[in-house]
Amino acid sequence: MLDLNVVALCLCTREAVASMQEHGTDDGHIIHMNSISGHLVYPFLRNHLYSITKHMVTAHTEAVRQALRKGNTNIKISAISPGMVATDFGFRSGMRKEESEKMIQERACLQPEDVTESVIHILSRPPHVQIHDLIMRPTKEKH
Repeated sequence: MLDLNVVALCLCTREAVASMQEHGTDDGHIIHMNSISGHLVYPFLRNHLYSITKHMVTAHTEAVRQALRKGNTNIKISAISPGMVATDFGFRSGMRKEESEKMIQERACLQPEDVTESVIHILSRPPHVQIHDLIMRPTKEKH
């Protein structure tokens, strides 16, 4: 989980910035897919490591933003931090399929399209506006 959520993200971000600078792209935009878990800690023992990695993504996004500003570039970096999205993530992370499907139904989760629309919103802002972290959650999410 650490390799995927943190190490891979850091390496991809580093390479994206380097590629933009190498090609003279001064108006690029990097978007990190974070999580609401990068801003709070859920009271479920099996989620602690996930929350830790997502807090690292939150810190890394801010560190890169500061480095880009110090480097006097117009490259932007943003993060999207959704709450529960109706995907098979719970099932793939070890939940029983029935348990995952029940949770999605009960929580009236965000839809993948909601996240897609937020990416479009971030990318469509004028050059002087950088949305740093967009936190979104289902209306009925309790945590």
